[in-house]
Amino acid sequence: MYLGVDCGTQSTKVVVFDSGAGRVIGEGRGAHRLISEAGGRREQDPAWWVEAFEHALAQALSNANIDGRAIRAMGVSGQQHGMVALDKAGVPVYPAKLWNDTEAYRECEALIEQLGGEQGCLDRLGIIPQPGYTAPKLAWLRAHHPDAYRRIDCVLLPHDYLNFYLTGERTAEFGDASGTGYFDTRTREWATDVFERLAPELDAGHVLPRLIEACSPVGRLRPDLAARLGLEPSVLVSSGGGDNMMGAIGTGNITPGALTMSLGTSGTVYGCSDAPVITDNGLAANFCSSHGNWLPLICTMNVTSATEQVRALLGCSLEDFGAALERSPIGAQGVQVLPFFNGERVPRLPDATASFLGLSSNNTTGDNLCRAVMEGATFGLRYGLDLLSAQGLEPSGIRLVGGGAKSPQWRQMVADVMNAPVICPRIGEAAAFGAALQAQWCHLNDQGEPVALSDLCAKAVSLDEAASAAPVRERVEAYEVAYRRYLATLRAQGMI
Repeated sequence: MYLGVDCGTQSTKVVVFDSGAGRVIGEGRGAHRLISEAGGRREQDPAWWVEAFEHALAQALSNANIDGRAIRAMGVSGQQHGMVALDKAGVPVYPAKLWNDTEAYRECEALIEQLGGEQGCLDRLGIIPQPGYTAPKLAWLRAHHPDAYRRIDCVLLPHDYLNFYLTGERTAEFGDASGTGYFDTRTREWATDVFERLAPELDAGHVLPRLIEACSPVGRLRPDLAARLGLEPSVLVSSGGGDNMMGAIGTGNITPGALTMSLGTSGTVYGCSDAPVITDNGLAANFCSSHGNWLPLICTMNVTSATEQVRALLGCSLEDFGAALERSPIGAQGVQVLPFFNGERVPRLPDATASFLGLSSNNTTGDNLCRAVMEGATFGLRYGLDLLSAQGLEPSGIRLVGGGAKSPQWRQMVADVMNAPVICPRIGEAAAFGAALQAQWCHLNDQGEPVALSDLCAKAVSLDEAASAAPVRERVEAYEVAYRRYLATLRAQGMI
């Protein structure tokens, strides 16, 4: 038995994977609170993650109806980019600033300038730092909360923090480290010179966690914690990784040619490459994977967060929202939504706000607003897919995950907009499942039973034909017209 943990924005999920049966036999979830304020502030107390994990673990073990002592290893997936700064006692000096926190956009602009502009960043890091990355958050803390900054003894990412809570070890792995902004994504090493620009008073060699390979264990459970959780202290904790890296494993996207798209709070599109993928504009992030390759990725900030905003505004249920999509024609009778409620990352618009355009007395209906916001979120992902396609990552098919993937209307829209067949994995919690598979991989190798992760994925990852969609030519053509209008609007607004 193996545990997979995913610490996301809204909750922490835990799955119990029975490797003998080849299936997940138990799941649990613990919700998170969120500190959300004007100016782009998005923060959480790391203690909330621990509380949610322990609740979700107990629920998952209960649902699986097993004794926790059957667990052999566990892996942790986490929301990327978050800054967890700890003091010498391992206590956070400030709430964790999250991936969708954009308060540090000025510090991000300053860092890009210091590194010689966007090209200088690509030359040094293989990526262009974004406001949501860890690096500008650290500079922001130094500028705005110097007392907290001076107490920093270690800087971790969210999944690293949970690994620290589990084992007492301070480590990082290449995939999640790729999104810090002080890591060279080509050589897979900390860019200590960049870190020292941000935090000249801190000793990078001490503050930055130890880097480990994806197949390496962080350590074993702390004995006192194992006893409290009902697990054996021999439980191995794998390196873990960022949620997208774990989602790649959980969808079997670990060899070149596959493509995964996530319709979550944010949206991501990513593939697999056996070499770095560095674009001229840096919008496609050259991240490392958490299985030894690279994971070229684009991220949009507003997907289900945008549709939920409109659904709440109209006061309709999920069923009503789906029905509204069926009643409104493709293109929403000219209504457009630029769904940048939380700013945007691709295209690079950190301080953008949402816009509702093309409204008239004839087309301002709830049905059209529902369709227009979903189209806007999907067109943003299409824009990102086009960036990846320009680098040779042409999808033969898309593996769709995230909360939005549960909607048959959205699955069909993705298939038509992307002009590619879409299918969902049977296990919806792709990041947590990927973490469990990585834990199994790590455990077997540690036991002297070397196995390829691709073989484990081939056995465990199955696809749900009932949750699939194929592009329909007439709809593909209609969406292409609407997408071109969307791009024209972005250009007219000076956004691309």
